[in-house]
Amino acid sequence: MLLKKLQLKTIGYRLVLTMCFLLFFNSVISAQEIIKDPVAEKPAELHTGQKQKIDGIIATVGDYIVLDSDIDKGYLEIASQGGNVKDITRCQMLGKLLEDKLYAHQAIQDSIVVSDAEVRGMMDERLNYMVQQVGDINKVVEYYKKSSVEEFKTYFADILKEQKLASEMRDKIVKDVQITPEEVRNFFKKIPKDELPTFGAEMEVAQIVVDPAVSKEDKQKVIDRLNDIRKDVLEGSSFATKAVLYSQDPGSSPNGGYYKMTRKTPFVKEFKDVAFSLQEGEISAPFETTFGFHIIMVDKIKGQEVELRHILIAPTVSENALKEAKERAANIRAKIVSKTITFADAARTESDEKETKANGGTLVNPNTQDTRFELTKMDPTLYSQVSNLKDDEVSQPILNTDDKGKKTYKLITVTNRIDEHTADYAKDYTKIKELALKEKQINAIAKWFDAKIKDTYIKIIGEYRDCTFANNWLKK
Repeated sequence: MLLKKLQLKTIGYRLVLTMCFLLFFNSVISAQEIIKDPVAEKPAELHTGQKQKIDGIIATVGDYIVLDSDIDKGYLEIASQGGNVKDITRCQMLGKLLEDKLYAHQAIQDSIVVSDAEVRGMMDERLNYMVQQVGDINKVVEYYKKSSVEEFKTYFADILKEQKLASEMRDKIVKDVQITPEEVRNFFKKIPKDELPTFGAEMEVAQIVVDPAVSKEDKQKVIDRLNDIRKDVLEGSSFATKAVLYSQDPGSSPNGGYYKMTRKTPFVKEFKDVAFSLQEGEISAPFETTFGFHIIMVDKIKGQEVELRHILIAPTVSENALKEAKERAANIRAKIVSKTITFADAARTESDEKETKANGGTLVNPNTQDTRFELTKMDPTLYSQVSNLKDDEVSQPILNTDDKGKKTYKLITVTNRIDEHTADYAKDYTKIKELALKEKQINAIAKWFDAKIKDTYIKIIGEYRDCTFANNWLKK
């Protein structure tokens, strides 16, 4: 029952995540066409027995209003992401919208700022994805029932800004919520044995990465190119435009190289060191990371947070260099297979991947920060590389191309397999800790809502006053 309660509490939280445009992040909805053929019916009409009515204000939260049509738009957004709207009532949708309005209202009260640059970056990112799916911005405009691209962009910018304010406010509420080992232990003890969760089959994986050698001449060509771009920007050219045209970072190039980061953001050390050494408006000299060469321009500094743009260009790798890297990987494999050296020791001495070599090549799951990878959730590329390996078998050299186009050779081995099993406190501590932390965060959000609803002007009009809400929006 405890886990079931946690799942019920989490429904609203998952709905919040679903309602936001889940693109380019670790989405729980599989990537698919976000825009289908134009619909003949309004999403609200999926719920039968409702009369058509004139649009109007149905709720007020602080400085924000909710229109009856906003509920229909909510259904549209979920459906456009492939979500199932069949079991979501209009009352539940309104409750979610009220939550977002209160988050956004309170964010403004707390002086949380979402810059125009952030909104433009999100806009470019989303629109690029949408257009890739349907091939034409006009189809996007038609789907959202707008008369022009400009009208759609204005409408979309308001939505994105409000969503970002809500997201920042949620993050602020939970960012300082921490869980102690004692709280994790007590959480686990409260779960009845017959309700303990089952965790799927997992494996632990290690790898050795061999980078192809890049000549000094090829590196200098990239440095010279970045210096030319830097010079153009200093003379008045747009850094954002240059990033769109030339940067090889797929995560930021479409939105002008834009990133917002703090010192805790998981970027490589060299990148963060340069980013936090610059003043507003300053452009760095070219510098190197494992991804290639970069230049950074800082747009804005807000306390511990930096808004920046960057351009990444990687040197060209010759076919001869790739061949030599493959031969080097094959030689390392031969030593491991002949038991001249262990895989872990070979990783420590031979691997070119700084992030894993110190730990014997052991990979860390980016979603859980644990060393285990659940097979059903494993990255498809990684799964294809390890699925046929036997215990302690070392793969042949694998040519790997990352999302930035960088080519390397790697050796992979499976170091541990964990069968599907009922949760065990010692073996599954990390996962149990995640569940306990999520429950504590949900409780913190619920407490925040209780307090802010009391202190905020909220009015719900008409038939929606008959709704049963999870939060006390009616202040009864």
